[in-house]
Amino acid sequence: MPAIRAVIFDCDGVMFDSRKANEAYYNRILKQFGLPPLNAEQMGYVHQSTAAQALRMLFPEDADLKRAVDFTKKLTYFPFIGLMEPEPHLKELLLRLRPRYKTAISTNRSDTMGHVLEAHGLSGLFDCVVTSLDVPRPKPHPDPLLKALELLCLEPEEAIYIGDSPVDQEAAAACGVPFAGYANPSLSARWHLDSLAQVDDILNGKGA
Repeated sequence: MPAIRAVIFDCDGVMFDSRKANEAYYNRILKQFGLPPLNAEQMGYVHQSTAAQALRMLFPEDADLKRAVDFTKKLTYFPFIGLMEPEPHLKELLLRLRPRYKTAISTNRSDTMGHVLEAHGLSGLFDCVVTSLDVPRPKPHPDPLLKALELLCLEPEEAIYIGDSPVDQEAAAACGVPFAGYANPSLSARWHLDSLAQVDDILNGKGA
């Protein structure tokens, strides 16, 4: 295996525990239209999808979807960013990795990613950030990871991707990036991590 030169992170479920924030955001939208809160299946879907995909699932009828989209343009996600909890060791890991390793984000988030990094003091700690707005197709398609590799000027085997969901696993497999499954032992991954502190073990060739 070639030397690893970059670590690429998913956002939700890896860098942040964002379930409370996502739940509060989408429940606010559902409440606006007199619908019940997210059930477990819906929560699992919105947690790993793009905002557009989540709204389409929650509002399958075109007329309802249009009203929901119009409402979200006024609502914004920003008031919910404070509910996102950074994973332990995140900032320390990023500071430790750089500049020896390049760091990047590949996420299905859209226009909120920059605000999330700023709010949590992480701006400037990534060589590139690829969101669903930057590519033709979001994960599980490989487009976000391929875009990150292009921006980093690296081959797939020179990076690792840390993700927590099947869409992350599928995206990594589709473009040949070695995959580390985070806090999800059901994933098919080269490495399994319970803590971001274990990333050092991968880079040092000790496994995880």
